Amino acid sequence: MKILNASALLVEPLESRKFSRFSLQYTETEDKPFDDANWEPRFSGHQSLEEREESFLARNQKINCGFVRGPEGTPSTGFDLAEDDAKYISSCHIAVASCIFGNSDRLRIPVGKMVSRISKKNVCFVMFVDEATLKTLTAEGKMPDSMGFVGLWKIVVVKNLPFSDMRRVGKIPKLLSHRLFTSARYSIWLDSKLRLQLDPLLILEYFLWRKGYEYAISNHYDRHCVWEEVAQNKKLNKYNHTVIDEQFAFYQADGLQRFNASDPNKLLHSNVPEGSFIVRAHTPMSNLFSCLWFNEVDRFTPRDQLSFAYTYYKLKKMNPDKPFYLNMFKDCERRKIAKLFRHRSDEQRDILSQPETE
Repeated sequence: MKILNASALLVEPLESRKFSRFSLQYTETEDKPFDDANWEPRFSGHQSLEEREESFLARNQKINCGFVRGPEGTPSTGFDLAEDDAKYISSCHIAVASCIFGNSDRLRIPVGKMVSRISKKNVCFVMFVDEATLKTLTAEGKMPDSMGFVGLWKIVVVKNLPFSDMRRVGKIPKLLSHRLFTSARYSIWLDSKLRLQLDPLLILEYFLWRKGYEYAISNHYDRHCVWEEVAQNKKLNKYNHTVIDEQFAFYQADGLQRFNASDPNKLLHSNVPEGSFIVRAHTPMSNLFSCLWFNEVDRFTPRDQLSFAYTYYKLKKMNPDKPFYLNMFKDCERRKIAKLFRHRSDEQRDILSQPETE
């Protein structure tokens, strides 16, 4: 990896003219159907299969992309933020984001000496947590200061989580950074099991700016075919086997094929991403891909590695005249810039989540 030595002389590039241009708008509210007495508002909305199919077209359109509210008078669909926090994240130009929900991890503060003065001034470092996690972090001596910071992390508390599955909740800041950081031009996502060890501006230069990419994600360190990933998920009981089978059958019926490493015309180095580290420019195509990927996670399983390749290939297939500049880099590069730690064990999470007794 030929990372630059310093970010002081970096100049943020103008947006490339080669990136696809179209206007993407998002469904903000839904009305209750007159003929469905059991209808309830959902954070992800209610997307029909026909609407799902049309959403893959890279054109001026309005699509479901989370944060959908019901009609006036219905309860919030979730992921509620305090007004000050919402205002803070909406002003960020470059965001480094992560999350801890359900006490899944300890707080990993980025290595301060590796983050330049210019990044500390111009980059937002935002850690989304739920109330239970905030309580645990405080008990462990990681109490936010008067401005809401622990080290470089701005701690943003999310109330009223929209899903009971914490992994699915975690896909909201992971895949929908453009919906949260509404003014940001770039975002860097890292799972909470990672500690950032490189300046964010150097990351943007290396993965996006240097060769004109708009999205960067690493390949999986071991598996490259979705067939292998499906088998592994079922072997380790990562999710309900029937739901995984339904998702996989749906994708095969829509043309998903086995990964062929020897194919000289393959579009990806791997059909399975590592997924814990994502670098994005908030371009229309990047934002559309993120919305589509999130909608697959919502419709099927929260195991996002199962839906990545299908979403990418379908987007490419339905928009042959609109390129998507995706950089799938080697996982060893991800390991150079972010140190990996273990998640808390399920037993530790359960103990930390238990209410206090008198």
